[in-house]
Amino acid sequence: MAAVNGAVPASASASGSASVERVPKQDRSRATRQRLLEAAVACLAERGWAGSTVSVVAERAGVSRGAAQHHFPTREDLFTAAVEYVAEERSTALRALFPEGATDRRAVVAALVDLYTGPLFRAALHLWVAASNEDQLRPRVTELEARVGRETHRIAVELLGADESRPGVRETVQGFLDMSRGLGLATLLTDDTPRRTGVVTQWSHILEETLDT
Repeated sequence: MAAVNGAVPASASASGSASVERVPKQDRSRATRQRLLEAAVACLAERGWAGSTVSVVAERAGVSRGAAQHHFPTREDLFTAAVEYVAEERSTALRALFPEGATDRRAVVAALVDLYTGPLFRAALHLWVAASNEDQLRPRVTELEARVGRETHRIAVELLGADESRPGVRETVQGFLDMSRGLGLATLLTDDTPRRTGVVTQWSHILEETLDT
């Protein structure tokens, strides 16, 4: 319907108002979701699965339990999404370290090892333990870890300049990532920095010899 005397029809005005309000609401919703994900990872890393309830996470994030359940209907939804979110963030951060591509393999090795020594790995470890005893949680975590593992391997191959068509290269890269996971486990109990530094140096030499031969 055309406007009369230049007036805007009430329906159009209401629609325009709703459109203006929708953007801030969407922004607030995204911000709330991100706070919940970050709080979930922190809680899981600090308290473990048993101490990380939706209520605890909601309180840490500064939102109501109802708001938390609006975004994540179940506890399993919340924690699997949280670990996935941080895994993606860490992959992005790793790529950002080498925006022009990597030229120093030792720096790449050190950066990849760091993936397994931060709060993400600590949180993921608690999730693995919980999944081993929770039938409802296990398929989600298994699928998530397989996807994260493939992505990490792909990034490692790309940054290391590894040619996996050559015999033994794929296994060497995967062995390095398995070793990195072991270093992450050791770090959970003690400050393993001095030994880790030596291992990173040695694996850098192994990769150089294998990948360049």
